[in-house]
Amino acid sequence: MKKALFIDRDGTIIWEPPVTEQVDSLEQLSFMPGVIGALAKIAELDYELVIASNQDGLGTDSNPLERFEVIHNKMLSTLSGEGISFSAQLIDEHYAADNHPNRKPGTGMFGKYLDGSYNMAECFVIGDRLTDVQLAHNLGAKAILYTADEKRIEELKSMPYSDACVLVTDSWARIAEFLRCSSRRATVVRTTKETDIAVTIDLDGVGESSIDTGLKFLDHMLDQIVHHAGVSLKVKAVGDLQVDEHHTMEDIAIVLGNAVIKALGDKRGIGRYGFVLPMDESRAMALIDFGGRIDFDWDVRFTREYVGDVPTEMFSHFFKSLGAAMNCNLHITAKGDNNHHLAEGIFKAFARALRMAVKREPFSYELPSSKGLL
Repeated sequence: MKKALFIDRDGTIIWEPPVTEQVDSLEQLSFMPGVIGALAKIAELDYELVIASNQDGLGTDSNPLERFEVIHNKMLSTLSGEGISFSAQLIDEHYAADNHPNRKPGTGMFGKYLDGSYNMAECFVIGDRLTDVQLAHNLGAKAILYTADEKRIEELKSMPYSDACVLVTDSWARIAEFLRCSSRRATVVRTTKETDIAVTIDLDGVGESSIDTGLKFLDHMLDQIVHHAGVSLKVKAVGDLQVDEHHTMEDIAIVLGNAVIKALGDKRGIGRYGFVLPMDESRAMALIDFGGRIDFDWDVRFTREYVGDVPTEMFSHFFKSLGAAMNCNLHITAKGDNNHHLAEGIFKAFARALRMAVKREPFSYELPSSKGLL
């Protein structure tokens, strides 16, 4: 499904005169600090950019259309020169007293985006007024309030739509980084005759974690990924454990891997590679490369048939399925005497390798590949 950013104009993209609240001349046209560079970075993400603006009395003597177009087109051409374009411009000319459904926070102008083809829960409204937050609430989207006004921020707390606001800042650089990070979340659901599995992962660790696979030791191992990879992870699995553990563990690995690769998106700015760690008398090494090629190597020897309620032979199959689903190279080597420590060391090493590989450098939008493709 498609995603969009609905961005206010005056006071958000360009400076808004404090008294008239209307830009009346090219001499008054001034961009907000950092907005051009930030929008250029945001334009690289998979959002459609949409201007959504109230322009009181547009087309009247107090706000002539010709004057507005000169200023507006100058703004657009400046942004276009930096690679920033808008897929649509939603501009309403009504006054607040008109109570017209097109005027923000009304949703009359947004019909195209409410037809089911857009994932509104993943869309954002960015603006400097509380009506922009209310608009996000009305759309079923999220809001970013661009302001340093303490009075406005305090007022937001008492508003019934305040839960729509996920970020308050007066920094466009912060907005760009927030949007880049918030895109690293994915949910994958897989249902077969043997299993019913849902996995949600956030690679930047935003949100709560919960794991229920029906296998207590596997729950404990997946919880190591949460803590040592710095991710948030929800796993709910119902499988044919009355047959054996194979289908459940295999399918969890597949769905988890699919969720990781989906959350990674275009992989820009990631570390790509990733860990060696000791676990008491055991030691484990996990090597990972999100280069888009699949290879798996396993050098681990267990001496027990089970650890907890999990057969030890399934660990290699779990990681092989996981690596294939993540389209990566995954090599795992471990040695130790205590089989519990051995398994836990492997999961911790994998988690740390994952943490290194998916970590994004702040404001780095380069692909970590000389080929230009991962």
